[in-house]
Amino acid sequence: MMQTDQKHAVVLLSGGLDSATALAIACETGFVCHAISFDYGQRHDVELASAGSVGRVLGVVEHRVVKIDLSAEAGFGHSALTDDIDVPMDRDVTEGIPETYVPARNTIFLSIALGFAEVIGARDIFIGVNAVDYSGYPDCRPEFIEAFEKLANLATAAGVEGDHPFVIHAPLAGMTKAQIIARGAELGVDYSLTHSCYAPAPDGAACGHCDSCRLRADGFKTAGIPDPTKYAPGAAQ
Repeated sequence: MMQTDQKHAVVLLSGGLDSATALAIACETGFVCHAISFDYGQRHDVELASAGSVGRVLGVVEHRVVKIDLSAEAGFGHSALTDDIDVPMDRDVTEGIPETYVPARNTIFLSIALGFAEVIGARDIFIGVNAVDYSGYPDCRPEFIEAFEKLANLATAAGVEGDHPFVIHAPLAGMTKAQIIARGAELGVDYSLTHSCYAPAPDGAACGHCDSCRLRADGFKTAGIPDPTKYAPGAAQ
């Protein structure tokens, strides 16, 4: 049972740089944090181990890993992260929605997190989406977060009958990657524990060429903070 004098929040924790920073912000704000991650058939599932490490270090009270299959074999797919499609390398990240977009992923993840929050009595959900230095995913935009918050309060018993509405927190939405890294560094986030690469080597080393690797590397460089990422031999840095 929750203690009523504490604020509880559900935090979506992928294991990447952004979600780790969002978790640190939630903790710093005073929330007791319940982390939730998703094993959805992603090719870079090494991120789940990173999520576990980040959650332990930042002191979440629980970390749930929900298994859902968004792969092509399950009838979903159509993404380079879940299907037999090459991960785009060295592309212009400002040009269109890339092959790594997973259809409705954040809508699915937030819906499950919403159900979890309602059950445990939390009314705050944190997600590390970013709409500045990102790959152009439509479900990372502030308009999406605002719309989902409205949905949360229309589609749940807690939202309709409760005293406190659901709030979807996206504290990184308007920040550059460098600003995110700098904020996380202020909060003591150990970014060596995080994983961002979409096409890692078998040992988990980063490719250095996918959108996520390049945005991450540029962020550390711009922030003037050493990049702790383990790169595969020959990876661009």
